[in-house]
Amino acid sequence: MTPNATPVSAAPSRRRFLASTAVAAAAVAGGMPLLTACGGGGGEGRKEGTTSGKEAKKILPTYVASNVVAPDIPAKNGSAAGFVKPIDLKNLKTAVPEKLGRGGKLKIMAPFWGTPPSNGNPYYRAMNEAIGVQVTWQNQDGNTYDEKLGAVLASSDIPDVVVVPGWNLNGKIPSAINAKFADLGEFLSGDKVKEYPNLAAVPTDAWQRSIFGGRLRAIPMPAPYVTDIAPLYRKDIFDKEGYEPPASAADFLSWAKEATNARAKVWACDDMKWTAFTVFGVLPGSDKALWWNRVDGKLVNRVETEEYLEALEWTRKLYAAGVVHPDAKAGGNQGNAGNRFTAGQVLVYSQNISDLWGKTAEQRTHNKDFEMGAMDIWGHDGGDPTLWAVQPANIFTFVSKKASKEQIRDFLAIANFCASPYGTKEYMLTVFGVEGTDYTVKDGVPTKTPQGINEVNGAFDYTGDPAAYIAHPDLPEIARQQVEWQQRMGAFTKKSTFYGLTVTEPSRWANLADDFEQLEDDVVRGRKKISDVQQAVSDWKKQGGDDLRGWYQKLLDDNGSAS
Repeated sequence: MTPNATPVSAAPSRRRFLASTAVAAAAVAGGMPLLTACGGGGGEGRKEGTTSGKEAKKILPTYVASNVVAPDIPAKNGSAAGFVKPIDLKNLKTAVPEKLGRGGKLKIMAPFWGTPPSNGNPYYRAMNEAIGVQVTWQNQDGNTYDEKLGAVLASSDIPDVVVVPGWNLNGKIPSAINAKFADLGEFLSGDKVKEYPNLAAVPTDAWQRSIFGGRLRAIPMPAPYVTDIAPLYRKDIFDKEGYEPPASAADFLSWAKEATNARAKVWACDDMKWTAFTVFGVLPGSDKALWWNRVDGKLVNRVETEEYLEALEWTRKLYAAGVVHPDAKAGGNQGNAGNRFTAGQVLVYSQNISDLWGKTAEQRTHNKDFEMGAMDIWGHDGGDPTLWAVQPANIFTFVSKKASKEQIRDFLAIANFCASPYGTKEYMLTVFGVEGTDYTVKDGVPTKTPQGINEVNGAFDYTGDPAAYIAHPDLPEIARQQVEWQQRMGAFTKKSTFYGLTVTEPSRWANLADDFEQLEDDVVRGRKKISDVQQAVSDWKKQGGDDLRGWYQKLLDDNGSAS
């Protein structure tokens, strides 16, 4: 799955987390709420709500843009920045002119997919030496990380530093964050962050998401706020057959019927539910706070909207017409959608935009004619789409409250080093490791060795990241496609009422909407009806939805919106 040259979005690591098909699918699943413990006004004991407005301004770091390396394509409309020229390995810039680490020791717990490398490997040793901190990694199985995280936070034995993916912020974990992790504001709020220039260049929106319990507790992973789910299509087959990308929901269904040939084992698409949500302008499903938006002075939840029902009905029609691959209908297993796509069994599937690089790099090694693209999201009626911003950070790294000030400073030295921008010496070490051991260079393109693929993966790059960017040294044209797609879609993207805020819902309502995702899947596959969704919405309102609306309204009245 991992191609030779490793760009910014290869999986699985914090900097490149969402390129993994499995992780990306999990991250966008509506059943995985990204709810975190935030208090208003800085109250240490408050476990519900959020912090914004004047209170947040007192906490947030001062933003100072980096001028170390200029991107080839500047960020615009909420996109990542893009680097599409070969990386100049002979003229790398310096982002950290002197060691900030003070020689201390830290234990860091993080998720890992695969077999973790030993702590004494050349990459870990080189990073420790360059930063001036001795790190011991406690890598845990990413598939069961939430269970391990819950057990660790419930104990008194917490590592010095802990990585927490947003989709693991559920159950008792959010409330434990306030109690177990340190306030970093003493070191980062306001102009204090200037001691760490690479962290000062992290966008304010990402820092806003790092306020937990009224305190700045985390180092965030900045992300574009443009939707990361795209309808990806086989451009090579489209060109061969003379197909044009559809321009409306009706066009797509009409084309899908024409393109499907079950006898030849070719279906137009895999499950398209997530594309349907964007096409019909449904509020995003990756964070329950984003399920709410103020419309005509009243907060409305995504499940109450006509757009939500229309998206489900359109997806149901695709299944009913027989244009969806039967494996998707049978099990709804999106983990294999990409394989069905590269095999030519489906021509379109919904997935993270990073798959545009991942699948292209994978296929180019043995199928030179393979070409895919990302369709621009169309409005369901053929007009401009209405898209909604996703959260600007979804992975966080915390420091234990038991850590000394010296340990916190050592951790910030790591974060600042790892947040160095593309095109610097620090970036090359963080992302590619040790030349000759972890990667080699051919025709100016750094290429990971098998050792580098295993070792330079899911460790130091969890602790800090620059502003969102895309760079693929092996396939720069794909980086351009991804960034330009984000910028085009960003032009139609709006920020909903609770964009940029980290919200903890009261525990009595935390599981109120948990059954909707399964119901959605049952409806689109013909096992349930739209009327069942309408009944579920009615039940949801009576069982606490209307009360939750009132709670969100008070939250908005008290704190205001960050957008």
